[in-house]
Order: sequence, then structure tokens, then C-alpha cells
Amino acid sequence: MGQRVRVCIVAAKYNEQFADALVENTVDEIGVLMPSTRVDLIRVPGAFEIPVAVATVLEREKPAAIIALGVIIKGATAHADLVAGSVTQFLQGLAVEHRVPVINEVLLVDDEKQAYARCIGANLNRGKEAARAAASMVDVFHELDRTMPKDTGRAKKTRHA
Repeated sequence: MGQRVRVCIVAAKYNEQFADALVENTVDEIGVLMPSTRVDLIRVPGAFEIPVAVATVLEREKPAAIIALGVIIKGATAHADLVAGSVTQFLQGLAVEHRVPVINEVLLVDDEKQAYARCIGANLNRGKEAARAAASMVDVFHELDRTMPKDTGRAKKTRHA
């Protein structure tokens, strides 16, 4: 991947130790995989605020990819599950609506041990995985742009019997 592209990271601040590690690992891996990439970082209070920030980015200028990062640690109520499900649903909807890869690494974990393993540890590092997924999708979209002409609204309508 040699072309200069822009990737936007929207990351929650909540569960700061883990969220910061996700951001750092993602940025570091992007630097390895896509060294000429411009990375914009937007920090929001928590995971619930991520979709509205992503929507705002997509309305202004479409980056080559957006990476959503956050850590939700389950508690005694269903709140974490509700937030995680809502975030996932809206991020997927934004990706499809705007046709921009949105990499969802807003993690829902049972405890701090799982958060550590996925954000700080080396084996399951979701920050690195997010960067790899973004790099892969940027390549896929560049290939699609190169090989598939855009619909200009003049496509022939076919009638099916």
C-alpha cells in the first residue's frame, strides 16, 4: 500500500488505560502497514458517543477508513450489552450507508483481565487487528475503484418476467 490516504480513529476515553493502549497499538500498526497514511484521532467520552462522531466525520469528508475503538466492561446490569449492541448496529449502518469501511473494535469484555489481554497483551491485540483490517479494506476499496466503474445513474433497467 503506497498511496497516501487518510484514516480516522474515533476512540472512547472511558476505561482509559485500555482505550489508550488500543489507540497506541492501532496507530503504531498503521505506521508499519501504511507508512504514508495520515491518521486523524478523535476522542469521545465513551463508547455510546462513537457513532455520532463517526457520522459527523462521514458527513464532512470521507476518509479511506474509520476505526472505532473502545472498551466496555460488563457489570451487574444489561447496560454494557445494550451499549455494545447499539454501537455495533449504528456503525455497521453508517459503513453501508456511506460505503466507507468502518472497523469496529469497540470491545465488550467480561472483566479487566480480558480487557488487558485484548488491549495491552501481545497475543489478542485488537488495536493491531483493527489496523490490519483497515489496511486490508483500504486496499479492497482501491481495487474496487480501479476495476469497477461507478454507476452514473444511467444504468440500463432490466425487466424481469
